[in-house]
Amino acid sequence: MSDQVRSGDDAAAEKTGWDAGMAKRCYYEVLEVERTAGDTALKAAFRKLAMKWHPDRNPGDKSCEVRFKEINEAYEVLKDADKRAAYDRFGHAAFEHNAGGPGGGFGDVASAFADIFDDLFGMGGARRGRGGGRERGADLRYNMEISLEEAFSGKTAQLRIPTSVTCEACSGSGAKSGTKPKACPTCGGQGRVRHAQGFFTLERTCPGCQGRGQMIEEPCPSCVGSGRVTRERTLSVNIPQGVEDGTRIRLAGEGEAGLRGGPAGDLYIFLSLTTHEFFQRDGADLHCRVPISMVTAALGGEFEVPTIDKGKTKVKIPSGAQSGRRFRIASKGMPVLRSRQTGDMYVQVMVETPQNLTKKQQELLAEFEKLSSGATQPEAAGFFTKVKDFFGNRAGS
Repeated sequence: MSDQVRSGDDAAAEKTGWDAGMAKRCYYEVLEVERTAGDTALKAAFRKLAMKWHPDRNPGDKSCEVRFKEINEAYEVLKDADKRAAYDRFGHAAFEHNAGGPGGGFGDVASAFADIFDDLFGMGGARRGRGGGRERGADLRYNMEISLEEAFSGKTAQLRIPTSVTCEACSGSGAKSGTKPKACPTCGGQGRVRHAQGFFTLERTCPGCQGRGQMIEEPCPSCVGSGRVTRERTLSVNIPQGVEDGTRIRLAGEGEAGLRGGPAGDLYIFLSLTTHEFFQRDGADLHCRVPISMVTAALGGEFEVPTIDKGKTKVKIPSGAQSGRRFRIASKGMPVLRSRQTGDMYVQVMVETPQNLTKKQQELLAEFEKLSSGATQPEAAGFFTKVKDFFGNRAGS
């Protein structure tokens, strides 16, 4: 059938929300959500509909079983990012060659409801038993302070971190040397037990092994069965050039050792920059404020300022410079992280008003004021002219 020609059955099916040719309703319509719905909205919709149409709540109603299976199948597809992308592009045709169907059939209900059970009954640990009782170690965080100069040039730092490492005596198994952990007799090594309740089959963490799937009859005396001991380690970490305040560096596998030989967690180093006495940072640019005398601002001049690369540079001030004026020094800022680019340095001059004047200095300044005209201070002269006109207009109104 071509795209331009459609049978009356196909058109009717489309109007009612059924996928033409597959006799299935649109999964989004089944869950009563928009196509733009996120994971949270999908989960909430599934939970609501599953509770409403569950066969245990509607005994003897075959239509409820069919609807419940339909809801389960739709959620199995849409909760998986890859399956959802395929469905959005090809519809039900994306799964027509999958013998079990996208939802895995009605018998996979317990799997589909695993995340719902986590919310309702706190059963998140029921699925940790696979893997012979091995558990991944915790991630660690280390806060490090560095100076702006160190962020500019980069550095190699040595860290001394107390953490859990794999026990050498038992090689992380937790069992005494010469012995091995045995499968838990309660769950047969699965780490979870099943309990049938009507139509549902619930899975719970095995009470005998606490979800590990194994029992240690003779614990290792060095680690008391945990498979790890606490030691202080020295690690070398490379701080690249251009890091900013809050930069996070990840050292994979350098966190806590896992329980009973499980994989180690990661170490995250969070960098913070100490306050610099001269520079303020804005991304890759550096800013500094330099006070200059009234005479230098009026007549012009030059001065030297330090740079972040431990050098120095001259800044020339033209005559008549105003307070707050900025001067740009190209490529004297911070390097951009993982780039060959470099920021700039900005020097802002602040004209300092003279203080603690002698009588002679006061007399000279008073004489200068008498000799001054609007040409020497045009901004001030223009402002007060406007003020005079303003009050004049108010008086004449």
